[in-house]
Amino acid sequence: MTGALLLMSALFAAGADPRPTVVVVVGAEGTPEYGQQFRQWARRWEHAAGKAGAEYFQIGVDKAGETSDRDILKQRLTDSGVAGDDAAGDSEDRKRPPLPPLPKGGKSSEALWLVLIGHGTFDGKTARFNLRGPDVSAAEIALWLKGVDRPVAIIDCTSASSPFINELSGPDRIVVTATKSGYEHNFARFGDYLSAAIADPRADIDKDEQTSLLEAFLLASANTREFYASEGRLATEHALLDDNGDALGTPADWFQGTRAVKKAKDGAQLDGLVAAQLCLVKSRREQDLPAAVRSRRDELEQELARLRERKGQLAEDEYLKMLEPLLVEIARIYEEARPERKGKERPAAGF
Repeated sequence: MTGALLLMSALFAAGADPRPTVVVVVGAEGTPEYGQQFRQWARRWEHAAGKAGAEYFQIGVDKAGETSDRDILKQRLTDSGVAGDDAAGDSEDRKRPPLPPLPKGGKSSEALWLVLIGHGTFDGKTARFNLRGPDVSAAEIALWLKGVDRPVAIIDCTSASSPFINELSGPDRIVVTATKSGYEHNFARFGDYLSAAIADPRADIDKDEQTSLLEAFLLASANTREFYASEGRLATEHALLDDNGDALGTPADWFQGTRAVKKAKDGAQLDGLVAAQLCLVKSRREQDLPAAVRSRRDELEQELARLRERKGQLAEDEYLKMLEPLLVEIARIYEEARPERKGKERPAAGF
């Protein structure tokens, strides 16, 4: 079983697991020097997944099989009926024996993390992630993800990765790319710094004893900028984060702390609210929150953030009247999660 099939198996089979799932794909290395770096980045993700108690899949490090990833992918899409008639391919593809169906699982509140490590290309129309053998586009990955009913974080650490936001952005999705344009095609170092930051307590800006994807993104972006400045080089990569489904993306320098403070010219909603809540390695307090309670807390925090954005448009009394119930319910959630309260009966109100 080769890279693309393993990836699809992981994506579709990981539906209802109560744990996070981390799928790390190491693409074609190009040179041994890059290969060593990519394997190191992957090891960091594996270590973080272990700390998180997550299900971990790694693709692209073991010896490749004889059948190309694209042939397996084409057959899988045809046999499952996902892609429709246009993906049927030629008669030779039809002669291959069908692959067994992959289970799609149920809904899960825990996220699927898809991390792409390697090189990317962009021909002016389509961006691709370089696999061993035929490459893969964002549109193809979007098809693979159709059966996944859980939050998804897609982290493309490659050059020319920005167009992946256009194809993969959507509800309950966070997409991070190493570049702001498909034409930033030089080797991207962002993935190095992100793999180091994802479980690094020093990235914890809001001091809640855990590192969110947003915080890791901000630290990795800062370290990337520092690398180019210290080397006296013109920066050839500028990472973006999209988590509101508008396929636009927000750069790290738009944030002050964990809040986006700059405004888009067209008034578009800024990103960061969802990524600030997604942590791979959760704190003890976060682990103690039941999934339903955590989901309600996330909703309240997003409402609170949106209310703060409107503060200048509201009278002070009106703002405080809307603010108070949100703060009270959030405080109650954390009060009930305190260790000394464990075992006591929780009040029915609120959740």
